[in-house]
Amino acid sequence: MRRPIASLLLAATACGAAAAPPVAERSIADLAAQMAAGTSSTAITRAYLSRIAAMDRRGPALHAVIAINPSALAEARASDARRRAGRPIGPLDGVPILVKDNIETADGTATTAGSLALAGNVPRRDAPVVARLRRAGAVILGKTNLSEWANIRSTASMSGWSAVGGLVRNPYVLDRTACGSSSGSGAAVAASFAAAALGTETDGSVICPASMNGLVGLKPTVGLVSRTGVVPISHSQDTPGPMARSVRDVAILFSAMIGSDPADPATAQAGAHARDHVAALRLDALRGRRIGVVRPKMPAELANRFEAALGVLRAQGATLVEVAPPARTGLGDAETLVLQTELKTDLAAYLATTPPAVTARTLEALIAFNVAEAAREMPYFGQDVFEEAARTKGTDDPAYRAARAASLRRAGAEGIDAMLRRAGATIIVQPSYGPAWPSDPVYGDQYDGPSASQLPAIAGYPHLTVPMGLVRGLPVGLSFIGPAYGEADLLAAGYAYEQASHARTPPHYLKTLTPD
Repeated sequence: MRRPIASLLLAATACGAAAAPPVAERSIADLAAQMAAGTSSTAITRAYLSRIAAMDRRGPALHAVIAINPSALAEARASDARRRAGRPIGPLDGVPILVKDNIETADGTATTAGSLALAGNVPRRDAPVVARLRRAGAVILGKTNLSEWANIRSTASMSGWSAVGGLVRNPYVLDRTACGSSSGSGAAVAASFAAAALGTETDGSVICPASMNGLVGLKPTVGLVSRTGVVPISHSQDTPGPMARSVRDVAILFSAMIGSDPADPATAQAGAHARDHVAALRLDALRGRRIGVVRPKMPAELANRFEAALGVLRAQGATLVEVAPPARTGLGDAETLVLQTELKTDLAAYLATTPPAVTARTLEALIAFNVAEAAREMPYFGQDVFEEAARTKGTDDPAYRAARAASLRRAGAEGIDAMLRRAGATIIVQPSYGPAWPSDPVYGDQYDGPSASQLPAIAGYPHLTVPMGLVRGLPVGLSFIGPAYGEADLLAAGYAYEQASHARTPPHYLKTLTPD
């Protein structure tokens, strides 16, 4: 299917390992400072590859990386040449980045979405979002594992598992979920396999893995970042998003990702919103800011952690206003119909662009493939969502159109917009999720705690999660949610909170949690 990861890592790390520069817990700015002081991007890239070799299939065996870019060292050497010539091209130049394996890259690696059906999907083209990162000088280190098909195949799925990559493990407690579907990106960045990573979100798939892996994650306004070359679920809700260990690093990556793409009509206005989001980060960004507070039902330990986070916001000068969320009766059903309908049409449109080695061109063909390869593709859970999506009637179906209009209105105008208006605020905060649940191949995902992702996902609004601390050794995040194109406010507020709270703790790679 592809050259084994182990052989690529062995070749890449054979030289220079003894003098490897430190990369664990290093920020993009730290790496830039190392390079400015004379450390090469080549040495830094080798150091990350050595760390992956030691920890992804051996050691804690996180299974976070699904493929290594065979050109990664060549890209690093090109960055070194630019720096020697006095022509570095920005803060990302020479910085190794990982990319979720549902995003195309032109480096000879397959883009599989975790499915064996896409094992031959070697597009030899960069998705526009990846092309933008390359133009900013980033080194594409490789591809990350994910929940197969971005967690849309089955209601009984086990987040973080794919037929291609196996099960991603949470680096804080190894038998806990890394959360889907950008689980590999979350675990990899938490474990310092790269400075940052790209994930994608339809509903929760950047925010949940960022929250549960102790990271900062940003789901942008839909339409700021191109989706061309991304294996789709929904043109209404899909978007790539950056994940890193700090707000500043997320802002650096996000600033390079924004831009219009003629092949993605949703991005027509993206250029008007392009900016350097790092420049807006301020320690006093919370002073005098009015923030709406949503308090979902949650366990006492999470509630205590949330109260501590609210205390930090108040201490930094924010005024907090309690606000009740809208009723959600029927909202999930409407969202489900939208996602299933768009999955069928959008996935067929994407498959039509894949190389001849990909023989499945429709959702029905993928269903048949999974049946034929059930031992490998469905050892733990089936494909009921695929089967339901195959029965949908297309985007001209009145039921689909009504569901999309109703869900968009309820999540946006009657949801986030109404809450902000009632609170007189520009930002809403609430817990992102609770702590990670155990990975369970028998029963699948078992989670009934709070989730902040649905309303901004459906509305297409921005959503930022920032580490809020640990609950019984497991990370939890604080969500900052705002109106469309409100990323600058969210990043500034999140940065001020992060710098005041210092709530992130590096992972500790426990095998399991023991009773108190």
